[in-house]
Amino acid sequence: MKSITIEGQLRTESGKKATRQLRSQKQVPGVIYGGAKEINFSAPASDFKSLVYTSEFNLAEVKVDGNTYRCILKDLQFGKVSDELIHIDLLELVEDKKVIATLPLKFIGTPAGVKAGGKLVTKMKSLKVKTYPKYLRENIELDLSTLELNGNVRVEDVKADNMEILNSPRIPIASVTMTRQLKQEEATAPKAAAAKAAAPAKAAAAAPAAAKK
Repeated sequence: MKSITIEGQLRTESGKKATRQLRSQKQVPGVIYGGAKEINFSAPASDFKSLVYTSEFNLAEVKVDGNTYRCILKDLQFGKVSDELIHIDLLELVEDKKVIATLPLKFIGTPAGVKAGGKLVTKMKSLKVKTYPKYLRENIELDLSTLELNGNVRVEDVKADNMEILNSPRIPIASVTMTRQLKQEEATAPKAAAAKAAAPAKAAAAAPAAAKK
């Protein structure tokens, strides 16, 4: 799993004045919790880009005061006007303590329903799980190859070893719906079949009439 290195420094002062000063220096204040003690730190805004502005699940290795803390992202705050990152919360990973994390879904395989002319519709991009740090991974793979036309894959269908999935089990993740073209083809198919079936009868009825003439 990819790790992002963040070079931080301890924060010795708190309050609005101190945080404004940090932000004026392009520093982002943050906190690390979940371990033996809470760590208040700051780091350059640029260090957080690969952690914050991505759909991937990455670990953060935060170096502060000679120590390295292995963390995952928990919460973010952005400025209402500037929309810049103004605060970050990180959870320290402790091997014997379970954590809650949001892992991206990775869809693999072409659904059978798509091969039949349908359209894949995805409704969820990630799942919330509870597990030990050693079982965390970049994503959860979900094979859609057996998904039929008008079928659904739900949370309860996902198999994730050593993880407890916290989302409601009946929520749909992906489905294959009929395209407009396929609906039109299905609508015209019975009419075409009926016309084809009626053709021999019409021909038979027309034959005696032709003979009388």
